[in-house]
Amino acid sequence: MSPKPWSRRTMMTGVLASGLAGVVARADEPPKLRYTPAAPRPVQGTPPAPGIRRLDPSFDALIPPGAEPETVMEGFENSESPLWVGGRNGYLLAADPNSNVIHRWSPKDGQTEFLRPSGYGPPPGPMFREAGSNGMILARGGLVVADSGNRGLAFIDLRTKRKTMLCRDFEGKRFNSPNDLVLGKDGAIYFTDPPWGLKGVQDSPWREMNYTGVFRLAPDNSVTVIDRTVPMPNGIGMAPDGRTLYSTAQRIGWVAWTLDDTGRPSERRTYIDGPAIGVLGGDGFKVDAAGNIWASTREGLSVFNTKGVRIGVIGGRVSNCEFGADGYLYIANGPKVTRIRTGSRKLIF
Repeated sequence: MSPKPWSRRTMMTGVLASGLAGVVARADEPPKLRYTPAAPRPVQGTPPAPGIRRLDPSFDALIPPGAEPETVMEGFENSESPLWVGGRNGYLLAADPNSNVIHRWSPKDGQTEFLRPSGYGPPPGPMFREAGSNGMILARGGLVVADSGNRGLAFIDLRTKRKTMLCRDFEGKRFNSPNDLVLGKDGAIYFTDPPWGLKGVQDSPWREMNYTGVFRLAPDNSVTVIDRTVPMPNGIGMAPDGRTLYSTAQRIGWVAWTLDDTGRPSERRTYIDGPAIGVLGGDGFKVDAAGNIWASTREGLSVFNTKGVRIGVIGGRVSNCEFGADGYLYIANGPKVTRIRTGSRKLIF
């Protein structure tokens, strides 16, 4: 998750620990090579303006007037995929794929390291841009992550932190670097597979698939493809009806499919035409319980209502967000994670 105008995924218009049981690493590169986290990405264009823009009065019910962001986590190379665990007195997890770590935060304990490495276990070689995990959801009684480094989806026991790979390939070919995922109403997990985690991205010599797709992991761990023609899909979400699946699509904006009872999709349609309305970018996003889409864009976190109309923007270098059970919206914002009071609630199936 995370293109911004100065980072890897915002360019839509142009462009889980060492020794953990269950981690199986492939010798895709010499193990003697030392892993060096990716260098900070250069700024391209004008950074988004800070602050909050209220484009429609309805936005006041989602972000109360006078509410302001506050920083709760810091020290990320690039924060991603905040995830709230537990009830009102729970805690927040947030990934840093470049640094191969997941951090934890709670009002009681502050910020601590939850898991390192979060993705590829041995010292990664030259194939990775992001060896760590990226997207995270609560499913199957624990944590399921888009494990960019191990190039698949993985289950992590929240208590023991033991990892088990759920899938690595489709039709005999390794995935590119799964990026984001969402739980469906039917218990299936839908995920995107762009090559952002590989050095060279689309031109990476380690790619085995010649396309970027959206996939479905069934409860029995069988994998089917939803769409293999989506250009560089990144964020993914599900509508409250449990039948409408959304994804970002480079140079298009946000696309949608209607799913039948078996998870089979309809023909893809454009849901929000980003270029047409002048909204660029498209990294991770969340759909709230009311069906609003909170999407990373070049200007920050853009909020679209159920008609696809943008009603507000929270400025920043945003990659994704999460609705906490404590009444806050948590925002992955470049080197930090911020939070702000919200009237919206998390969509849970």
